[in-house]
Amino acid sequence: MRRLIVNADDLGFSAGVNRGILEACERGIVTSASLMVEGPAAAAGVELAGERPLGLHAVLDRDGELLVPPERCGEELERQLARFRELAGREPTHVDSHHHVHRDPRLEPAFVAFGEEYALPLRDHDARHCGGFYGLEQVGVERLLGILEQIDEGVTELGCHPGYADGLKSSYTSEREHELRTLTDARVRAKVEELGIELIGWHGLW
Repeated sequence: MRRLIVNADDLGFSAGVNRGILEACERGIVTSASLMVEGPAAAAGVELAGERPLGLHAVLDRDGELLVPPERCGEELERQLARFRELAGREPTHVDSHHHVHRDPRLEPAFVAFGEEYALPLRDHDARHCGGFYGLEQVGVERLLGILEQIDEGVTELGCHPGYADGLKSSYTSEREHELRTLTDARVRAKVEELGIELIGWHGLW
């Protein structure tokens, strides 16, 4: 059985990103989202998500620079988990990281330990991660149909960043809207069904 988690990162980044993520969940194939707890629109994102399961999108860097020394990574993850609980009133479904900093060899052990302590699936460790759906030239419908064709047996996570660029200060703006159009395209849903891929969220993994 091919099982696919389609996770939207960056909930809480802005009102437009929040709105786009929820639209991608309601009209498209997105099954999961992860929250930036210190994002300017984090509280609004949680409110908009309602009872939808949410993961923790841990932010430990800015412009390529770590926000805390590697030895304090575990402490910072604990702080962001506490903030998540405060905002959402529940536990996250999984943990992933902004800019994939959990792959940094200096930080990875802390992420693994954190995931094990709180029984939280961790991106790259508890499901294969497919990161090819990113960038204006990589997020069209034909590109996504090709990615779906290559999904293997077992559990795969497809990362995505849908949203609206309304006043967004980011290097990734119009691309989010292109992702949203792609993820909600009827041809994509039809391909998922044709291939017999089961769409699941992180909450359905363990």
